Amino acid sequence: MQPDRSAELAELLQQRILILDGAMGTMIQQHHLTEDDFRGGAHGCLHNHSEQKGNNDVLALTQPKIIAGIHDAYLAAGADIIETNTFGASRIAQADYHLQDKAREMNRVAAALARQCADRASTPNKPRFVAGALGPTNRTASISPDVSDPAARNITFDELVAAYREAIEGLAAGGADILLIETIFDTLNAKAALFAVETFFDDAGQRLPIMISGTITDASGRTLSGQTPEAFWNSVRPYAPLAVGLNCALGAELMRPHIEALAQVADTFVLCYPNAGLPNPMSDTGYDETPETTARLVREFAEQGWVNILGGCCGTTPEHIRAITEAVKEVKPRVCGT
Repeated sequence: MQPDRSAELAELLQQRILILDGAMGTMIQQHHLTEDDFRGGAHGCLHNHSEQKGNNDVLALTQPKIIAGIHDAYLAAGADIIETNTFGASRIAQADYHLQDKAREMNRVAAALARQCADRASTPNKPRFVAGALGPTNRTASISPDVSDPAARNITFDELVAAYREAIEGLAAGGADILLIETIFDTLNAKAALFAVETFFDDAGQRLPIMISGTITDASGRTLSGQTPEAFWNSVRPYAPLAVGLNCALGAELMRPHIEALAQVADTFVLCYPNAGLPNPMSDTGYDETPETTARLVREFAEQGWVNILGGCCGTTPEHIRAITEAVKEVKPRVCGT
């Protein structure tokens, strides 16, 4: 487990805007991998009979050079923080591929891979950090999957806690500096992750910084489970995250009022990593914003004093991150607590 770098991160966040990396999935898609590639080829480590194509998280095990190359590209573009390739690496999500028993290993190996890349790129003037990504899973604790039975649930809080705990153990063992609970559409899921984080810290006798990022799903300005950015913040505030923010679902232009609302109430650092605009099947990345457009929009967030960390989600590439890095390099970060 890495030493607690909270103080180092907090100092940097007061000095300048830190850059988070961009979309892992977008970059993986550009490799046009086959089923055989996902399985690791003839000598791969997967021997079950379930189709693996589309299971991006398994690539840390079967195609580590591809994942490392993506990390390296984002680091070269200016990223201070890279996320592990573990968005769907929970026991719950991996059950779809019959790989639930490899969940802990996926998280450990993915974190170790990102750690190696970050350490190679780090310099005394520009340290690099690894954020262990904890995605929302493909189940929701608050919403019924059966429209005829509002009380129905397909997951329990305890099951979520156990799955998150397993992933957290892997990320910590692999060398993550930060635990990033991201793309939160159901705050009860996030609370299960946060409970798992806190019990892990208690057992380990050590802490790591936590970052939390919610998702506003549409123009209503609410998460899928019905919370506004202000309500979302009040729900997770007791866990004292190093940073809180928003990602995914919306491009920067549509995210603007929601990140402003969050910045007005949060008394911690704020992060923002929007999609590259709206989905566009004619685009090489599947989204319609150019790097220059995304960079211009998020620079406005920085100039308004709303953010401390900027990056990209779906559709963003190293070119987007390079443009964002350049656009905000002279902009002062948000003053924490204002």
